[in-house]
Amino acid sequence: MKRWIIGLAAAFALGVPSTAMAQCSINNETPLTMLSNSFEAWKIMSDAMTSCGNFEGTLDADYRLKVNDALAANPAVFSMVGVSNSTLTPLVADGLVRPLNDLVEQYGADLLPSQLITVDGDIVAISMMVNAQHLMYRADILDVLGLDVPETYPEVLEVAAEIQDSGLVDYPLVGTFGAGWNLGEEFVNMYLGYDTPMFTADNRPNVNNEDGVAALEMLKALGEYMDPEYLSFDSTAAQQKMQQSQAAMTNLWATRAAAMDNAEESEVVGMVEFAAAPAAFAGGAPATTLWWDGISIAANISDEEAEAAFKVLLEGIKYDVLSQHPDAAIWLSNPAIESDVAVGAQASAAGGAPAYPSSNLIGIMHNAAGEFIPAYLNGETSAEEALAAMEDAYLTAAQENGLIN
Repeated sequence: MKRWIIGLAAAFALGVPSTAMAQCSINNETPLTMLSNSFEAWKIMSDAMTSCGNFEGTLDADYRLKVNDALAANPAVFSMVGVSNSTLTPLVADGLVRPLNDLVEQYGADLLPSQLITVDGDIVAISMMVNAQHLMYRADILDVLGLDVPETYPEVLEVAAEIQDSGLVDYPLVGTFGAGWNLGEEFVNMYLGYDTPMFTADNRPNVNNEDGVAALEMLKALGEYMDPEYLSFDSTAAQQKMQQSQAAMTNLWATRAAAMDNAEESEVVGMVEFAAAPAAFAGGAPATTLWWDGISIAANISDEEAEAAFKVLLEGIKYDVLSQHPDAAIWLSNPAIESDVAVGAQASAAGGAPAYPSSNLIGIMHNAAGEFIPAYLNGETSAEEALAAMEDAYLTAAQENGLIN
């Protein structure tokens, strides 16, 4: 098994941001391209890299579906790609991203150890932000009702019942429960919140058990306080429900927090506050996982293009750029950047939330969860049947991929 290393603890050190305007310090003469996700933090970095010249960034919400084929071409379609805990795993396995050790040694003196994503001794990505789902809640509604901020999911249900009875908002809760990747992420977070391994020592599945049933039952209980169409909701839909004052609480990505106070699109400016993700049970760690986002450089490009890409990459993630947008992400930067909207993710990390596991195993189970849990939530199967279907799908895929005998 490949050994992944990232210094997550260093991600949450705080510092004082500068007000200096960012300018590209190089004149890039090599044509470069990058494929990445489309949220605001990526746009900030892409814009900064564009200012260096001869760079074109493609921001695409479905980038994870395209990145493998793009890098498998020879030469690669993109010089650089955005990566995360899950998307980097198959790229490394297929040899589609290049080791950056020499480039880091030559040009990366200012990078933090927490930014160097290492697999089996090779630096294969440079991270610049971490993310996690954390609790966003309408502080004004909780104050009116005299309710405390829930710290566990059973408490979330209690608070949701009180909010529903009050009639102050359309729905007490909203979540990223869209069938597929989003719902799979909700299951992984909840299941790991019970502190039970998802796999045995020999890579066999371990979810059709008491904690697996408890995780599914909790997801179903939460769904009863959401919009009836909740199985179609992604992060944007959940964000908009909060912004439009149609929901009172959500466990949403930290990168979406600043949008709550965007007066151009939000009706709840100054009303939403942030806390650690709720725990699955009293005394447990926050039931969320920490994600990092970073940039990898394609293997199938020339050494000259790779060197130019690395230099432009550094321009896109330098302190002078990121400090101008402290609320757009939980940035990894030297010096560190303080942000009010990061407090929920910071609290989740401090409470012991784990990093999202980076492995082919978790990717297969994540996909199986997104595929089979909707049948349970729709009342078509039992929790045990849904979990058994997940394990069967996992076993088939894991065997096909040579992960188990």
